[in-house]
Amino acid sequence: MKLALFDFDGTLTHHDMYTRFILYSATPIRLFLGSIFLSPLYLLYRLGVIPARKLRPLVSYCAFVGRDVETVTALGKQYAQEVIPKSLRAETLSVLKQHQVDGAKVVLVSASLDLYLQPWCESMGIRLICSQMAVEQGCYTGRYKSGDCSCDMKAIKVQQQFCLADYSEVFAYGDTHEDLAMLALAEHPYMNGVKV
Repeated sequence: MKLALFDFDGTLTHHDMYTRFILYSATPIRLFLGSIFLSPLYLLYRLGVIPARKLRPLVSYCAFVGRDVETVTALGKQYAQEVIPKSLRAETLSVLKQHQVDGAKVVLVSASLDLYLQPWCESMGIRLICSQMAVEQGCYTGRYKSGDCSCDMKAIKVQQQFCLADYSEVFAYGDTHEDLAMLALAEHPYMNGVKV
């Protein structure tokens, strides 16, 4: 059997779906307060001083701490059904579906959130490794269960869940430096659709 690993934002989609979900799901007061408190950090991110993997958990905390799981879950499902399909790259989605037809195990490996990726992956019949929001007593804590799933963590989590030696071939698809560690696991790595 073959294994096919896909990044999400920018690889399977035309857009950064994480930021769009924050704007889609956060309440107006959270967006207002978040913009005040996170603006300096966002500026440092834009200047290249801090990486996205450091900023994302802080943004997620502001957006989801204390929020009811049922409410956010409903928003995630709605986003997966109504927004994600409009942002998919047809050519990369076609590659993913061809891997499915060929009998490969297809896994989405993303720094984006389980809140919307889980229902989308379920609808596609594929496995998911991603950043997961922690829950306590029916509410989100605002923290990630096991950190931001980017860079080296992508490769680590793939290796924790799959024995690569069990697969005849490994394919990996990404679009940024955050995907390089995952691409290094594959005999067939693709960056922005081009084999590297």
